[in-house]
Amino acid sequence: MSAPFDDRRRHTLFFLDQIRDFSPVFLDTEVDATALVADRAAAKARGERRSVVSYIVHAAAKALAAHPDANAAIRGRLEPVVARYDTVAAKVTLDKTLDGRRVVLATVVPGLEKADLAQIQAHLDRAVAADPDTAEEFAGIRALRALPSAEALARFREAADRLELRPAVTGTFSVTSLGHRAVDGLHSVGGTTVTFGVGRIADRPVARDGAVVVAPVLRLSLAFDHRVIDGAEAADILTETKDALEGDPG
Repeated sequence: MSAPFDDRRRHTLFFLDQIRDFSPVFLDTEVDATALVADRAAAKARGERRSVVSYIVHAAAKALAAHPDANAAIRGRLEPVVARYDTVAAKVTLDKTLDGRRVVLATVVPGLEKADLAQIQAHLDRAVAADPDTAEEFAGIRALRALPSAEALARFREAADRLELRPAVTGTFSVTSLGHRAVDGLHSVGGTTVTFGVGRIADRPVARDGAVVVAPVLRLSLAFDHRVIDGAEAADILTETKDALEGDPG
């Protein structure tokens, strides 16, 4: 039985239309999450919450700040224009329920070149708690639903084409996670030059000082738009993010 497309997921359809020009290449690595798990436990003992995603956002933001060519966005085909940003902002995907329908939404965490882990976590906690049916943060999604499809798509495309709006609307990089379930890794295009995909943390055998031990391991992927940067720089960003998570994640 066929049925009209569910307009509660209309924004996802528009997003997939908008990223058709992307030229994605995918990388992945494994992060020894021993330090991250210990830091989370210490925070919990102090009565503070720390999500895995907040650590990823914090570490990745440092890497993006050090790679301004990747902290950028592109528009156009024959005569493309690239905008590079002096601020770092992360788009983080959220599992939400909109008008009774489970959907993917997103929040943008701004000013990451100055933000600490606690500030990042506070923003994410507010976004997770916000009701998509009433919260101001999701007013744009509700407004798209209220428009006829053709007009809504035109509005979406118009906003996406304005490079100066990207840090506020889409962030300068993206983080998406399915690590709350039995997902080891994922590769996603988040609509930004760089997207991190986050899987679960699971105990795995690792080599340490010539011996094999069991340690918590996080699989982390990076998708990059080859129109903006090349693989060597993307590899540097992923490695620097991994090193930050393994060294001093807080």
